Amino acid sequence: MRAGAQAFASPARADYRAPSMVVTRFAPSPTGLLHVGNVRTALLNWLFARKHGGRFLLRLDDTDTARSTEAFAEAIRADLAWLGMAPDAEVRQSDRLARYEAALERLAAAGHAYRAYETPEELDLRRKVQLARGLPPVYDRAALRLTEEDHARHAAEGRRPHWRFRLSPDLPHAWDDLVRGPSHIDPASLSDPVIRRADGSWLYMLPSVVDDIDMGISHVIRGEDHVTNTGIQLQMFAALGARPPAFGHAALLAGADGALSKRLGSLGVADLRARGIEPLAVRALLARLGTSLPVEPVTSDAPLIERFELAHLGRATARFDEAELAALNAKILHQLPHAAVADRLTLSEAEWLAVRANVATIAEAEAWKAVFAGEVGGAPDPADAAFLERAARILEGLEMGPGTWGELTASLSAETGRRGRALFMPLRLALTGRDHGPDMAVLLPLIGRERALARLRAQAANRSG
Repeated sequence: MRAGAQAFASPARADYRAPSMVVTRFAPSPTGLLHVGNVRTALLNWLFARKHGGRFLLRLDDTDTARSTEAFAEAIRADLAWLGMAPDAEVRQSDRLARYEAALERLAAAGHAYRAYETPEELDLRRKVQLARGLPPVYDRAALRLTEEDHARHAAEGRRPHWRFRLSPDLPHAWDDLVRGPSHIDPASLSDPVIRRADGSWLYMLPSVVDDIDMGISHVIRGEDHVTNTGIQLQMFAALGARPPAFGHAALLAGADGALSKRLGSLGVADLRARGIEPLAVRALLARLGTSLPVEPVTSDAPLIERFELAHLGRATARFDEAELAALNAKILHQLPHAAVADRLTLSEAEWLAVRANVATIAEAEAWKAVFAGEVGGAPDPADAAFLERAARILEGLEMGPGTWGELTASLSAETGRRGRALFMPLRLALTGRDHGPDMAVLLPLIGRERALARLRAQAANRSG
């Protein structure tokens, strides 16, 4: 650390933010895959930026070089793209180490940061002594009593310092939280946080503040587990002479039973994709969880963005239910036009409109292609062979159209006396290979006259044989 360090100054923000523009950020570490909790944090920031005509940035907190990988970084980008929340710009902390160094120099020169040398074992012993004496187990700032001679001796012994930020009751430590309302920390109840390790690597606190300053972040929306961090970081903003963003802390997600769930920490975007969940369904559910607004099927982001307000977020833990997501996914599919799914289906528009109300995923819809243009199984009762042969004979004399199914079943009922399930089920099984599905009056014209005749006769022959 140089003596007489130059004042910290932020570079131009033109690449990120125009004056008064709302800018939010999502800041995952590329040390693993995104899970549902991460996705919700990203979504809240994305919605807020879109609601206010602002920008949504991705910041990769990759200063943990031992665990951060490019593969995880690329997976994060791919997941955000699939979710429909691609960022407007990206920043990597590993490209900005000089900025953190400059900030630390300024803090040290102003007395807001200091060197310390205690080992984890020494600190643990001190905490135990403090607890035994009935004192709060916070760092006692013994390092502030070190002289320059002490520092020189440590250096001569090859002992490198870690750096702490000095908390102060004279620096800001209260804020009006966008979700929680008036909030504060008590600096005297906390240990001065380590901001740089002895090996030179950075911890979360200071780099995040420097990035928010340089990127012109106007609003930070994150989980309530960061409340204490916010109080500490407000002091860092003030010590660097910068105006802080507005902060909002959302309640954490819990499982359907109301308990914080390890499952939510492992339920990733890949799991959702594998289950056939639509990105829009993920956004529609997570946008409303923990709010006063109902979860409802939508066909675009417009109503989610229009009605999004941080004030709608409650203080209670938000409950995430995988069954609710699956049900919402189906309801959304039931409303989507063909144009919204055409790039993922071989079904024609008429075929999609016929089956969409009967499927829960795109994969289920695509499976109906075999009904319209392929081979079907099905297992009508052997006793239905003559009935199916008679159906083929009647159908052969009919013109195919919207009323064909009604004409066919009316004639069959008149000839055979069958009603209800005994009339309809053998025909459905023979024509579709399934015992349930869309209205046969809609399906039959899409199957086509020649294919329908072939299936009826084949099934009749199989049963009679």
